[in-house]
Amino acid sequence: MITKIEELSLNAWASLQTVLYDGWVIRFANGYSKRANSVSPLYPSTMDVDEKLLFCEDLYRERNLPVVFKMNPAVYPSDLDDTLHERGYQKVSITSVQILDLKAVHLQGSSDVELRNDLSNEWLESFCEMSSTPDLHRETLREIITNIALRHCFASIKTKGKVVACGLGVLQSGYVGLFDIVTDKEFRGKGYGQQVVKSILAWGEQNMAKTAYLQVMLDNMPALNLYSKIGFVEQYQYWYRIKE
Repeated sequence: MITKIEELSLNAWASLQTVLYDGWVIRFANGYSKRANSVSPLYPSTMDVDEKLLFCEDLYRERNLPVVFKMNPAVYPSDLDDTLHERGYQKVSITSVQILDLKAVHLQGSSDVELRNDLSNEWLESFCEMSSTPDLHRETLREIITNIALRHCFASIKTKGKVVACGLGVLQSGYVGLFDIVTDKEFRGKGYGQQVVKSILAWGEQNMAKTAYLQVMLDNMPALNLYSKIGFVEQYQYWYRIKE
C-alpha cells in the first residue's frame, strides 16, 4: 500500500525533471517544494549505496539545491534512513499520509464550490496569496500543475467575490488525491475548507474513485482535525532527510 500511494502522489504532483536511477526516483522543480525536489527510494536496488548517494548529491549540488530524500517505512534499502542520519542528513517535515473509503462516508458537494478542469489565473493567484508562496516560485508552481497528466479538478469557494479557500483533486486508478488545500487565514474555522474538501471527494466519487488519500504535516493541527472529522485515518508517515 505504501508504494502504491507514493506512486500515486508522484504522478499527481509532477516535477519538471525526473531521473530514474537503480530503483530511485530523483526529481527536480527549481527548488519549489521538497516533494518535487527530492529522491524517492521506492524500488529494490542493485548498486552500492555509497555510489548512489554520491550520484544524487552531485545532481542536486550542480543545481544549487539541498540534497533531499523522501523517506517512508518501505524504502530501499531498508537501512537507508540510518545511513543518511549517520551522514549528517537532518530529519524534517514528518507527514501523515491518510486514506478514506469513500463508500463509508456520505458525500455531497457544495453548490458554493466552483469546480474547474483547467487552471485559472484566479485560482493560482489565490492559492499563492493564501499559502504565502514567494513570487520567485509562482511560475514553477504553474508549470508543475500544468504538467499533471492525470485527470484533475480545481476547487474554490468565494465570499463577497473573494476566493477564501481552494484545493486540487487528482484522479488515478480509483483513487482521488487531495493537494494544495488552503483557506485564507481570516476565514478559517468557518467551514470553507471542509466544503472544498467534500466537493473534491464528491467529484472523485462521481468519477469512479473508491478511495481518497492526502498528505498532511503533523504540526498542522487545524488540518488534522478537519480530516479526522471527515473520516480520514492515517495509513503511514513519511519524512524528509535533508542536507544543505
